[in-house]
Amino acid sequence: MKILVTGAKGFIGKNLIAELRNRKYTDIYVYDMDTEPSLLEEYCKDADFVFHLAGVNRPKVQSEFMEGNFSFISTLLDTLKRNNTCPIMISSSIQAELNNPYGKSKKAGEDLLLDYSKETGAKVLIYRFPNVFGKWCKPNYNSAVATFCHNIAHDMPITVNDPSVVMNLVYIDDVVNEMINALEGKENRKGNFCYVPVVHTITLGEIVDLIYSFKNSRGERSIPNMADEFTKKLYSTYLSYLPEDKFSYELKMNIDNRGSFTEYIKTPDRGQVSVNISKPGITKGNHWHHTKNEKFLVVSGKGVIRFRKIDSDKVIEYFVSGEKMEVIDIPTGYTHNIENLGDTDMITIMWANEPFDPEKPDTYYLEV
Repeated sequence: MKILVTGAKGFIGKNLIAELRNRKYTDIYVYDMDTEPSLLEEYCKDADFVFHLAGVNRPKVQSEFMEGNFSFISTLLDTLKRNNTCPIMISSSIQAELNNPYGKSKKAGEDLLLDYSKETGAKVLIYRFPNVFGKWCKPNYNSAVATFCHNIAHDMPITVNDPSVVMNLVYIDDVVNEMINALEGKENRKGNFCYVPVVHTITLGEIVDLIYSFKNSRGERSIPNMADEFTKKLYSTYLSYLPEDKFSYELKMNIDNRGSFTEYIKTPDRGQVSVNISKPGITKGNHWHHTKNEKFLVVSGKGVIRFRKIDSDKVIEYFVSGEKMEVIDIPTGYTHNIENLGDTDMITIMWANEPFDPEKPDTYYLEV
């Protein structure tokens, strides 16, 4: 299948083309502002499907709205009319319902496409997108989410005039998935318009609070609530705006003569992950818990994990090694320790069901 994408170097175009190629749609005609205009005739002649994403959002003068959002689609449709009547999808906007220069230009483009469909019988797919967010969106342009993510990640100020403003947002991956559904004849449609079925409604202030929490999560060693779909998508978006020299961040290593213990990740509902390093011959632990429970995974070195129920003399041993990955559950009511039996450092990934609370450590010393 030969696919023509106009506006190919824009935010949606770049994401769409990347995913089309992932799905083995490799015969793609890329058309953008710097493309030789004469190629449009050739592309329209060969295309089996057209994604029309080109448009003007921030013109220097208002007249460019109509030129960019209406005149080019007129040229595109005239060119298609001379060659074939393949399906065509256009990215319109919810602002097409509004009486402003941008909305009027988008509405004019929609009407032109509907007339074209009536005249030629071609299948047309009009998507009135709300605010789209995700990776590769240009900041400080026409996306508040992109601007907030970029500026906060770069320690730059942001301006929020009214945090109570409610926004309807669609995530770029959901948009691209719907567009490929349209390509394959499985679009979501209501009347003359198609739509992305997953829309997130949230206030501007809540978005800003979330993004600042992402920034602070490094120092807190926390992870956002990935069970919430919008939070998960916004966090992925935020990370894409990190400065290239700030992908990494340091952790506090608690070091002594026995080795080290480093907290890696804390979550309010999924517990805490830490990295424990034990020197050769060192034994750590010798304590038990009422409710706190843990999982140990030795990833390098070798050792033994011992257990004893606190009212019993029976000692249970599990020999562990980085050469054979196995998780050891640490049940409540058992005092336990871990000893390095090797001649190199032993590295253990430790998960606890709750972040450590120094006010309620639930940890009681008792030799195994």
